[in-house]
Amino acid sequence: MSEIKHTKILLGLLFTGVLMGALDLSVIAPALPAIEAEFGMQNRLLAVMLNAYVLTQMISTPLLAKMADRFGPRSIYIFSIAVFALGSLVLVAAYSPYQLFMGRAIQGFGAGGIFPAAAAMIGARLPPQERGPALGLIGAVFGLAFLIGPVLGGIFLQYDWRWLFLINLPIGGLLIVGALLVMPGSDASERKPIDFGGIASLSVTLAALVIAIGNLDTADFAGSVMSWPVGGTLLLVAALLPVFWHIEQRAVDPVVRPGLFGSRQIVRTCILAAGGGALQTAGAFYPALAIAALGVTTSEASWLLLPGVAAATIGAPLAGKLINRIGTRRVVLSCMVLVTISVLLYAQTTLTTALFITANVIGGAGMSGVLGAPLRYIMLNEARPSERGATQGLLSVFMSAGRLVGAALVGAVAASSGGGVTGYQAAFSGMAILAVALVFVAMTLNSRQAEQRAGERAPGQAAAAGT
Repeated sequence: MSEIKHTKILLGLLFTGVLMGALDLSVIAPALPAIEAEFGMQNRLLAVMLNAYVLTQMISTPLLAKMADRFGPRSIYIFSIAVFALGSLVLVAAYSPYQLFMGRAIQGFGAGGIFPAAAAMIGARLPPQERGPALGLIGAVFGLAFLIGPVLGGIFLQYDWRWLFLINLPIGGLLIVGALLVMPGSDASERKPIDFGGIASLSVTLAALVIAIGNLDTADFAGSVMSWPVGGTLLLVAALLPVFWHIEQRAVDPVVRPGLFGSRQIVRTCILAAGGGALQTAGAFYPALAIAALGVTTSEASWLLLPGVAAATIGAPLAGKLINRIGTRRVVLSCMVLVTISVLLYAQTTLTTALFITANVIGGAGMSGVLGAPLRYIMLNEARPSERGATQGLLSVFMSAGRLVGAALVGAVAASSGGGVTGYQAAFSGMAILAVALVFVAMTLNSRQAEQRAGERAPGQAAAAGT
């Protein structure tokens, strides 16, 4: 088999695996009414089922990413696919709400390792000049998933909602076989002691953060912060963070090496990831704004978002290709400007249908470069070969944390400002301020020349340089 053909098959496997995980984020929404009817579940139990996925995915992402560095990305990719398929099987066989919770939790844990392992495989298998396009291709999966997810939901829900998850079993089996045949294994390396203290403290910290934000009441933000489910868990997060940092400074093989934050490039990238994640969750409130401002129905508001999703799907691989031509700083900066323009249109104009769609397309195109290949590329470029998985997991955690906080803040500001058009536009005005700040952060990223020099350094020097 030629090298080019082998690489294409490898990327196809990675693409399909990430798509399988991403689709289960988009197909669950159309399945909820059928699940609710069959099990008699109220909204609160449905929220628990959805949050079970988010919670375990956020916990597993840094852990499985670190394991990808220890045991090789192929092993963790296969493990993640197998766990995800197991969760799908539990959902298919579920006859009680608690089994649904368990199935989604298992799925989430497996999903947390798929993308970091895929990105680590790209970093290990492809030279720097080919990583951007490959990461862009993988990044386009998420936009594609939200385009075809509702379509698949409409097809399978004609028969039974379980088919939405049953289809993961043969796909997962084919992916595992393909990975065993095509993906290169890792070289044997010295096995250092596992950082159990770091794993435990980080897992509890992330779980507490998800629980705290999941229990926020945006209609009574101050009151809910003072309650135990929110205020108590936030205090736990504040107490555990220095404990986790202390453990990591002394661990032989830490989950997150503190020295990574000695790289200003990595710090800026993590800030952009968190801020971009917060801006991305603002999009979850765009349909509500459309309903209030344009008088459309719920389904019509969802259709208005499709042009933006299409723009993101097209923009993700394009942003990956532009990395080699103009460098990540220009790509991220240009896309961040587009996101800022989009948010300002939502926040400061009298919306019409045409203006709403225009803003959505601009924002979708911009977000594909803010949270897509460029930031992943920077982390691969700055990381030691032995930390490619860990840095991808770290980036995902910052994105997820930003998404959680952003959603809570937008909801709180909108509710405190009276709701409706006025409330949502006040919230988006706050998001616009964040977007402008991120534009300035993007301006401080390394130039293309400095980026190329970092990529040419001996392994391990880029992350230590901090330039």
